[in-house]
Amino acid sequence: MTTLEKSVLGAQPFLRGLPDHHLDTLAALCRHVALPSGRRLFDENEHAGRFWLIDAGQVVVDTMVPGRGRLVIETLGRGDVVGVSCLLQPPFLWRFGAVTTQPMQAFEFDGRGVRAACDSDPSLGYKLSRRVTGIVLRRLEATHARLIDAYARSGLVP
Repeated sequence: MTTLEKSVLGAQPFLRGLPDHHLDTLAALCRHVALPSGRRLFDENEHAGRFWLIDAGQVVVDTMVPGRGRLVIETLGRGDVVGVSCLLQPPFLWRFGAVTTQPMQAFEFDGRGVRAACDSDPSLGYKLSRRVTGIVLRRLEATHARLIDAYARSGLVP
């Protein structure tokens, strides 16, 4: 990874403020990719082997609803992280699906490599764990708000 790419990587909201030695470690475990619109990144219940920091473009996170097809859960864009399931608990399966809805440029990380780096360097592991926890919490809160809104609009609320 070039110095320019490393500086761009370090400017990503998810990684901003990490020490240079942690950025060096992570830079060695990623590559910058360009993906076309309509590219399915993953489907739920498949092995989660990587994650992306979106540099440009857009991705929708979705789930399959029996009898209805795919339901969009969330739309992610520049500065967001997609695929954090590969950093969570074994068996490292995607909990949802994701597809690009615009051409996407992103830093793509090897999940196994990042987990191994976190095991080798507990400081890195701690810092990434706190950041992943923040993402999961924000997404849970957003889902909670959407569920309340949908429930209220359904007319089932007294």
